[in-house]
Formats: sequence, C-alpha cells, structure tokens
Amino acid sequence: MRPNRPKISDVARVAGVSTATVSRVLSNPDLVSSDTREAVQEAIRTTGYRLNLAARNLRHQRTGSIVALVPNLANPFFSEILSGIAAVLGEAGYNLLVADTCRTSAQALIDYAEPGRADGLIALDGRLPAEELKGKVPVVVACEWIPGLAAPRVKIDNRAAAGLAIDHLVALGHRRIGHVSGPRGNVLTEARLSGTEEALTRHGLALAGDALQIGDFSLNSGRDAARRWLDLPAATRPTAMFFASDPMACGFIGEVQRHGLKVPEDVSVVGFDDIELVAHMSPPLTTIRQPRHDIGRLAAERLLARLKGETAMDDTVLPVDLVVRGSTAAPRQPA
Repeated sequence: MRPNRPKISDVARVAGVSTATVSRVLSNPDLVSSDTREAVQEAIRTTGYRLNLAARNLRHQRTGSIVALVPNLANPFFSEILSGIAAVLGEAGYNLLVADTCRTSAQALIDYAEPGRADGLIALDGRLPAEELKGKVPVVVACEWIPGLAAPRVKIDNRAAAGLAIDHLVALGHRRIGHVSGPRGNVLTEARLSGTEEALTRHGLALAGDALQIGDFSLNSGRDAARRWLDLPAATRPTAMFFASDPMACGFIGEVQRHGLKVPEDVSVVGFDDIELVAHMSPPLTTIRQPRHDIGRLAAERLLARLKGETAMDDTVLPVDLVVRGSTAAPRQPA
C-alpha cells in the first residue's frame, strides 16, 4: 500500500503549533515570528509535507501562473531576463509561462490578460495594445514600454546608453560614425536613435547621408548593413558603426571579414546588450551592457508587489555600462 501523504496537521504536531499557524507560514510568513517560521519549516522537512498548490490556488481563485510576453524567443537577449523572472517567481510559488508575441495570434495574446488565464503579465514587447491590457490582470512592463498603459516599468535609459557608445567612438578619434537602428516605430529604436543624434550633436557631428541605416535587431540585418557599407566609396565610409543590438553588430562583423577587411583596423564596431556570445567573438565586441538578470528579477518583484495590492506605478531605471573590448580602436587615418 502507498503510505499516506503527510498532512498539515502532521506538520503542526511536529512543530508544536496550530494548523492555522502552519497555514500562515505557508501563505503569509511575514505575519509569523522568525522562530516559529523556522520551526514550521523544519517540521515540513521532517515530515516531507508538500503543499498542494493547485488546491490552494483554487481556494484563492488564482491560476498560480505568470505569463511573460516576449517579442522574439529566438533572440538570446531575453534568456537572462527570463532567468531573473523565473528565479523570483519560483521562490514565490508561481509558474512562469512564456509566449512569443511574434508567433502567437493577437487574440491569443489578448486572452492572456483575461482573469483566469494568468494571475499577471510581464510584457517585454512595446507593440502590445494598451487598451487590451488595461484593468484586467496586473501588468508590469520590462525593457520596452507601452504608450498609454499605466503600469510599473523596469528599463534602462536607452538615450543615455547610446550616448556612452558615441562618446567612446569620438574619444578614439572617429568623426564619420554610422548607426544601424532597429525597426522604425519601435520604442527602443527611437530612444537609441535619439540618444545617438544628441551625442553626435554634442560633439559637433551628425548622421549624414548613408550614415543611418534601418535594421530589425537581427543578424541578417547586420549583414545587409555591411553590404551597404561596403558599397560606399572607401573615402566616405563611416570609420565606426554603432548598432542598436549585438546580433546586428555580429552580422556586420562577419560580412566585413568575409570581404577581407578587418575590425577594428578598417572599421570600429559597437553593439548593444552584451549577450553572452559577443565576448567570445574575434574580435570580442565592444558593447553596452544591460543588467538583464536584474531587469527580470525586478520586474517579477514589482509584479508580486502588485499582486499583493501595491498600486505604485513608478519607473525603475537601471544603470548600464560600456564594455570596451577589441572591436573598437582609433581610426587608421584621420576621418
């Protein structure tokens, strides 16, 4: 015969407390003294008691799940963010579900905001419709932001981050600096482009002619940007290129090198995000490092606070770093 599963009354008996106290430790531990919490936790370990999460969620009319809406799961940028989210939610007893907004129908995405599908949403896609997310389940926005949606946001200062990249290239002596942005209309694209233009203006420079290209954050758009750069007369090419994402910078470097040119000798390259791959390239990529795990962790913490009734809508803006590696150097000849 299968042994009986330990019950909450068994935990209470071993800990020397009431079943109500055990329930408080499991559901609202801040209301219980630290000594009592430790006694209950030790009794749980001793008895092998396991909380029936499904039953608890049903009693509290919860699903026990949080959905992260991600614009492209193939983009390695999101891995560390999701790791940070999962770590916090797991400790709080929630499951993390992930939906790719590029490969899920608009109606299916909207359905996630309906009560009963998930207890809350963490949106990493600024293109989601604000009207469909309002007033349903708690929402926190991370990385990007959704115009018209009142929700806590966890992000970086993208304009200032772009300025760090431009300042670095100017300090090396570059004067013809190009920028490959993300798709127009994307909130990150516009913020990073604005920061690039502001920094260039501050140094008496500008994005002129073919110095600005529109990409889509992907490797292929970086490759295409390299081909357009290679088509320019050598005397007028930008001597340095700043990319709005690391994959675009990687695609650019690969294509330039296939044509026999060298980075940074023939062109300096700066990326954005500091995904794991770029430190192992040849040359390793100079880039803007986002604190991706912290973004995910804080987004999850903000959502848990909202689930407990907190109504604050403050933005959390995290610092970034310029990580200087081998893909940038002074121009070979004065620009």
